[in-house]
Amino acid sequence: MSTKRGVHAATFSIVGRCKRTKHLGVAVATKMPAVGGLCPFVRFGVGAVSSQAWLNPYLAVDILDRLAAGATAHLAVAETLPRDPHRALRQVGVVDAQGRSSAHTGAEVDGWAGHFTGPDFAAQGNVLVGKETVDAMARAFIAGAELELDERLLAALEAGQAAGGDKRGKQSAALVVHGPEVSPLVDLRVDDHPDPVVELRRIHTLCQKELFPYVASLPTRADPKGGTEAYRERWLRGDETP
Repeated sequence: MSTKRGVHAATFSIVGRCKRTKHLGVAVATKMPAVGGLCPFVRFGVGAVSSQAWLNPYLAVDILDRLAAGATAHLAVAETLPRDPHRALRQVGVVDAQGRSSAHTGAEVDGWAGHFTGPDFAAQGNVLVGKETVDAMARAFIAGAELELDERLLAALEAGQAAGGDKRGKQSAALVVHGPEVSPLVDLRVDDHPDPVVELRRIHTLCQKELFPYVASLPTRADPKGGTEAYRERWLRGDETP
């Protein structure tokens, strides 16, 4: 494998923004292990990116830097891609902090590959069974406007898997959502599993009870005390698991 081409991640993903909370996130699945450590890049107040196909992680970093400097999602992609000599092999999906979206699917990306963008999201995939996967993710995200962003992204990923997903099969999945604090609101990964999206849902359901309330109690810059004391009291009564 040529190091210039990068690592290949035949992947379907959705990047999204919550209009109400301004939270940003990525949900992704693929037939290779540990996709959560490769494709998602999120900076609250800046944007979210999934870099995939023959992925170049520096595309995501540079796009986020351009967004942080004030570029729109479309302009950040347009200004960053020309610096990559193998951009025809890359696929990226981007949403910025204002909900503007953009995507790029290179002409040499393998298998069926394409993307669908709209307000607050970009859905994309390569080496897919067909365009049904991307279309299903987009429809599910649009239909889930009343959901919290993590639920909305996960529902979209489930819809994409149900519509066919990665042509080669299933192996790993991830869900990442960031709010304004240093700790992510959600950072869940299934690195190797015969049905990773189903397993991701199981872990997410578990975390709704045991992890997410604890994360919500953590200190913040504005409130260094946070909700630790109240959470600890509930834990001592057996109401929570720290």
